[in-house]
Formats: sequence, structure tokens, C-alpha cells
Amino acid sequence: MKSIEERSNQEVLAGLVERVTFHNSENGFCVLRIKARGHRDLVTVIGHAATIAAGEWITATGEWINDRNHGLQFKARFMRASAPTSIDGIEKYLASGMIRGIGPVYAKKMVKVFGQKVFDVIEAEPDRLREVEGIGPVRAQRITAAWAEQKIVREIMVFLHSHGVGTARSVRIYKTYGADSLQVMTENPYLLARDIRGIGFKTADAIAIRLGIEKTAMIRIRAGISYALTEAMDDGHCGLPTDKLTPLAVELLEAPGELIQTALELELRDGAVVADTVSETPCIFLAGLYHAEKAIAERIRRLANGALPWPFIDPVKALPWIEQKTGLSLAESQVEAIRLALLSKVLVITGGPGVGKTTIVNAILRVLSAKDVKLILCAPTGRAAKRMAEATGFEAKTIHRLLEIEPKTGGFKRNADNTLECDLLVVDETSMVDVMLMQALMKAVPDRAALLIVGDIDQLPSVGPGQVLADLIACKSVPVVQLKEVFRQAAQSRIITSAHRINQGTIPELSRPEGASDFYFVQADDPETAVSRITELVKTRIPQRFGLDPVRDIQVLCPMNRGGVGARSLNIELQATLNPAGEQKVERFGWTFAPGDKVMQIQNDYDKEVYNGDIGYIDGVDLNDSELTASFDGRSVTYGFGELDTLIPAYAATIHKSQGSEYPAVVIPVMTQHYTMLQRNLLYTGVTRGKRLVVLVGQKKAVAIAVKNVSGRRRWSKLREWLDLAPIAAVSSRKLVL
Repeated sequence: MKSIEERSNQEVLAGLVERVTFHNSENGFCVLRIKARGHRDLVTVIGHAATIAAGEWITATGEWINDRNHGLQFKARFMRASAPTSIDGIEKYLASGMIRGIGPVYAKKMVKVFGQKVFDVIEAEPDRLREVEGIGPVRAQRITAAWAEQKIVREIMVFLHSHGVGTARSVRIYKTYGADSLQVMTENPYLLARDIRGIGFKTADAIAIRLGIEKTAMIRIRAGISYALTEAMDDGHCGLPTDKLTPLAVELLEAPGELIQTALELELRDGAVVADTVSETPCIFLAGLYHAEKAIAERIRRLANGALPWPFIDPVKALPWIEQKTGLSLAESQVEAIRLALLSKVLVITGGPGVGKTTIVNAILRVLSAKDVKLILCAPTGRAAKRMAEATGFEAKTIHRLLEIEPKTGGFKRNADNTLECDLLVVDETSMVDVMLMQALMKAVPDRAALLIVGDIDQLPSVGPGQVLADLIACKSVPVVQLKEVFRQAAQSRIITSAHRINQGTIPELSRPEGASDFYFVQADDPETAVSRITELVKTRIPQRFGLDPVRDIQVLCPMNRGGVGARSLNIELQATLNPAGEQKVERFGWTFAPGDKVMQIQNDYDKEVYNGDIGYIDGVDLNDSELTASFDGRSVTYGFGELDTLIPAYAATIHKSQGSEYPAVVIPVMTQHYTMLQRNLLYTGVTRGKRLVVLVGQKKAVAIAVKNVSGRRRWSKLREWLDLAPIAAVSSRKLVL
């Protein structure tokens, strides 16, 4: 008998899934340990699957590869899973938590009562489930519903596989379209790319081609144009220059330019896209983003030209009162900024750490609250809102909570017809706010209200499309206070001085400081050394020296997810070090979750009221009910095991995900391996997240690269031009650089 190394490249492998070692919810990639037919030892299989669990029987087509790091593996091009038939496999599958309401205890009980017929009973005779001790009507109904859902998912998978799609987006397809999934995919597979996160145009295109849709079909070409613009939106653009869009679409679709032009005209005619110019450059915009930017500008101009909602306040009299109430001695620049704030209907305050943004905002709020002005404070994230509340003493909410999100529609209860009840709206961390969220917020601001926008222009721009804060600051019509002076007390912090040096293009002081400090650099010349030093810092050195909790107080922030010192691999290392899992754990979507783990929500969930970037801590894992509970700012949230693709461990996170947050201590790997992401605003943002301590770990060369690299990509946005179209009252036209 030939060894497996000698077998032909393409073959079929079948066997029982003993363990799911890894599963990535984004692309379905999985690493499985299989008890394969004809093999004495367990076989490692890599491939894609929408859902996969221990106990399932898989049939995979692919080839054997010898991986340099992991040894011999079977690389599956296509993989089909089916319900197990053996008693052992059935129990493993039921115990895996794939069927909600069944854990290890009930799996054993059900197999004992029904044996190999357990699946037939669930499907055809669900009432018999109550023959199992402990299963009542509620649990029986839950089990039946979960089984039906899994069956539909499998049918979708079979359809996808039959059309050559070896990827694992079936669950999201089902969640989006439900029982209509197959019909939608058959009629217009390009809707998948539009509607479902994780499915790109190419995947949808592959399905379409196998369904017989021609490459030159207009449905395809039009979808390709929208896709190109959506991809641009993911890079922060609201539109693209026409001379960039057309060749991009030609390349993407492998279609002639004339066909692209025809499709573009049809998209323009139907209003799906809009043609306009930015700085005299002809551009094509997604209609929703185009109208959103225009609406923001119109709303801000209307607000700015209205009457102040409070009676005239004489700054000369107000300022001594502020100093008496706060005990502060205001600098000349702060006095001038407060004066302008009291006289302006719309104002932007920007500046880095230590320049007095919070002092000015607090002073404004104290004066206006004393005059019974109704105040509302908000920020884009829960952490930013909490920090704002702590800094000001006034209640602050997330923008989503303030606007009263409608979970089912994704819309808001607060809008132009149901405005907020306030005289002044303060928006903090505005650099994070994208065009669509800003539009929703502006709709809800009443005409009488004033608007105070606060943010740091030098931080990373919003993850979503647009550059709202940058456009507001750059336009000629909105009053702006730019704070530059670092005050004496703040200047004693090496975190603050280092941040400003980075922002000015100067390498921060990296030599070991004499005595105590809040900013350190730890040399690590290679990824392996960096990982071990980061682990040691988080587990031992920082807690011992600074008295900080390694899980709750210390946050590792990475330039990127991938790589040996990326957030993903560091999470694995830190989780194993800080909170090794016991028996109460669940493995899903490539991660292990156990009580005590620090986790992050990675997409908005309006039903649960947890949002992208929120950090929580796991309280418990219920294997019988297939549920996990986690606390977010003291509020308990429950997840079914099938919903855990929205959670990831958060011992390490990307700097992008940290925007709007502050942590007692921050550890940042800065390695040349991160070359593509080493940018000044990224490092600046990371450093400014630390309150008491910042430690850079890596190479001085990498720090220098980041500091010198200001090659921030231009974002195509028209907001600035919209803002400058009409004049704003003279008192608001003044710009201060202080």
C-alpha cells in the first residue's frame, strides 16, 4: 500500500470530524481533525465550510500538501458535511452545540433514548423529544427550530457546491433571505454581493456564471459598477473620479469600455449613482452617500445661520465666574476659544492631547447649564461616551442610543419628524463619525439648537465613508478653534510629548528614561522576541510595577490583524497566558471562549444594543443551552453559540478598533513586518489611547518609518464643497489657531 505522500494530487477523503481546530466566520476557512476512512491516525483537513461541528461526516475533494510549518495536510477544494450516522458521531455532533438547546448532557440522554433514530425523531416526531428526561415543551420547540434551520443551511450549501462555490457564506445568506435564499440566488446572484457582508462580487459572479448568466449580461455589468463604488466606500470614499471608475470596472468585469459606459448610463438614469465634480474632477457617487453629504452641509448651514438658543452671554463676565467655579486659571488662548464658543451657533474644537479641549468644553457646559440651557452630549462609541461623561460630569450617550435605533430596520426613531430635545448638542470624537451616521444625527437636531463638534483631526479618519471632521475644519464657512499649545502640566507626560512629536514628524525619545515614566520603548528585533516580551509585559512586568490588572487595565494595540505580532496571533498567546480555558468553554469560528475572557463585539447588533468595538467580559458558558453571557459596562448580554461570529477575544485589538477608547495602559508592537500599515496617524492614534502608560515594543527603524510616513490616501468627498456653497453668519466665520 502506498503512503499518503505518494498518492495522486486529486482524491476524495471521507471521515468523521473529531475536532474543529479553527474556523473563520469571515471566509469559512477551517482546520479540521478527521478520523478518515483508510487512515490509522487523525488527518488534518483544511478547507471551507459554512458550519461545521465535531461528529459530522465530511466528504472532501482535494489534494495532499506538505506544509512547511504544519506538516502533511489534506487541502479540500470542495467539502460537503452531512449528519453523522454512528452513535458516537451523533452524540459528538449533538454535544457540539450546533443545535441550540442541546449540550453534552442532553446529547447523551437523547442518544440513549432514541439511538441512531434521533435525527428522524427531531424532524418527523418532535413531540417525542419530551420522552427525554428534562426536555419540556420550550426546549423541544427550540431544538426542532434549530434543526430546521440547519437543514435549510445544508440545502443552500449543496446548491453552492453544485455551482462550484467552495466558500462558506451559507449562514449569512440564510439570515438575510431566509426561506427565499435559493430563489434569490437563482434570480439575481449579484444581490449577494450587495446585501451580505463577506460575499464579494467575485463570489456572486462565480455563481452567476455557473447559472448561465453571460459575462456581457447587463445585470452583471451594472452590478460590477455598484461593486466598484462599494469597494471604494470601504476605503473611505463617497465616490470615485470617472477616469478611475471606468478602467477599474473594465478590469474587474473583463468587459469592453463601451459596455461599461452603457451600464453606467443606466445606473445614472435609475438614480443608483450620481454624477458630479470634486475640485472640478468629474466623479461618480453612490446615490445614498452623495445625498447624505449634501444634506449634512445644508443642515449645518441652516443651523449656523439661526439665532442662538440662549440669551446673550457676556464672556467678560462669564470667564471670572468659570475660574471661580472650577478653580482653573484659564490661559489666554482658552479664554478666546470660550468667548467664540459662547457667541457661535456652530463651532468645531480640535486639537491633540494636553491642549485643553476638555477644559474648554467643560467651561462652556458649566456656563450654559447655569443658564438652564438644555444640553445633550454624545459620542460614536460606548467607551467614548463613558469617557466624555466622566470628564464633564454630564450624561453622555452613544449616537446610536441617542437617536434610538430601530433594530429591525437599522433606522432611527429620532429624525426630522421627531427631533432631539436640546438647546446644545455636543459631539465628541467626531473624527470617527462617517457620513451616514452624521446625516442621521443632523436630521435629529432641532432648528433652535447649537452644535459643538469636538475631535482630533490628526487621528485616523472614520472606518466608514467620508471625512466629516476634516471637511468641516477645511471649509471656509464653519468656525474652528484649533488648539496647538500643550499646557505645562500635560507637557510633563511623555505620552503627550511623544504624541505631539509623532504628529510633528519627529521621532519620540526612545531611550530608557531616568526614573519613573509613562512612556517606554522595548527593543525586539524579530516577531518571536516581540511576542515573548509583550506577553511578559502584560502578564508580569506592568502589573507588578504599576499595579494594573493584566486583563482589564492593559490593552495591546496592533497596527494590523495579520502576522506573528498581529492582533489575531497575539490574542491566542495572551488568552492562553492570562485566562487558560477550563472545561466550561466553547470553540466557535476559530476562537475559544471561556468565563473571564475579554471579548470585543465586531459588528453592530441593535437588538442586543452592543456595537462594533464594544469590549466586554465573559461571565459564563452554558453548554446545555448553547449560550454564552458577557458583561458590557455592567450590562449582561446573551449570545447563542451560533452568534459568536460577532465576538472575538480582545486581549489584543487593532489600533483602528481602539478609536474613541482610552485604556490605563497600552502596549503597541511596532515592527517592520507591519510596513504597509506603518503610518503617522496610526501610531499617533495608538499612543494617544494610553492614559497612564504606553509601551512601544519593536524596532526603532519601524517607529521611524511610521513617523515619517504621511501618505494618507485621499478620500473622495464633496462635503467640503457643499459646506462652502452658501455663506454663514459673520460671527461664525472666524477661525482661531491657538
